[in-house]
Amino acid sequence: MVQATLYQLKSKSAATTQTNQKIAGEAKRTAAKQTEIDQMEQKKVEQEQQAEAEQKKADAAQKAEQARQADEAKKAAAAAADAKKAADAKAAADTAKAAEAKKIEEAAIKKKADDEAKKQAEEDAKKAADDAKKQAAEDAKKKAAEDAKKKAAEDAKKKAADDAKKAAAADAAKKAQDKARKAQEDKKAQALADLLSDKTERQQTLADEHSDDSVAGNFDDLIRSRAADNWNRPPSARKGMAVQVRINMLPDGTISNVQVAKSSGDATYDASAVAAVKNIGKLTEMQGLSSQDFAPYRNFIMTFTPEDLAL
Repeated sequence: MVQATLYQLKSKSAATTQTNQKIAGEAKRTAAKQTEIDQMEQKKVEQEQQAEAEQKKADAAQKAEQARQADEAKKAAAAAADAKKAADAKAAADTAKAAEAKKIEEAAIKKKADDEAKKQAEEDAKKAADDAKKQAAEDAKKKAAEDAKKKAAEDAKKKAADDAKKAAAADAAKKAQDKARKAQEDKKAQALADLLSDKTERQQTLADEHSDDSVAGNFDDLIRSRAADNWNRPPSARKGMAVQVRINMLPDGTISNVQVAKSSGDATYDASAVAAVKNIGKLTEMQGLSSQDFAPYRNFIMTFTPEDLAL
């Protein structure tokens, strides 16, 4: 029994061993398979990780590409904007240039029109001036002929008047001398008669005054006549003017000084009267007067009007 038991035990042990071996083999196979599975899992994980890394890399590359494309698009847009801006600027410049060219052309057209108008106006003015000059020449020629004719008549009239003045002056001078001489003789005769008739001093004075007035009137007329001979009538001389002239004279009849005592209000007329008296120069007729008769003419005033000087 023991043997049977031992046998059984031995047989059981062998079976157990065999089982254990079998189990061990299975375990080994299982472990190997598990290892293979683990390796496959590990490989799978690694593959997944690699795939993930490659995906990330691809994603990064894609993002980089997208960023590059976006940058290029941005640059292209900027370039397009710059190109548009440049095109717009060029278009504006071309428009301005065209406007300026048009303005210059219009200015040139206007200038040409103005020049032509100016030239025409100058030609018209020249023609008008030539016509006016021609007409003026004809008028001047006609007027010159009329003036010559008028001057000839005036010269003839003036010569006749001058001759008449000279004759009148000579006659006045002769009359003045005769009257002065007669007055002197009358004065002497009267003085003698007064002495003989025992006239009063008052009567003698009255006679002297009367004689002096006669002499003075004669020589005043003589001076006026001589001044008229020398007078050049100024354009401003008018009827009604009167200038008072102070005259200084030497005993031999020389007029030593002439000046305006009271103006007529017209300096030109005043000067013409002064010049007329100065140009008398010397009145030889005065040399026959006595000192008493000459005394009033040393320094005296005479009034001249255009009528006096136009004798």
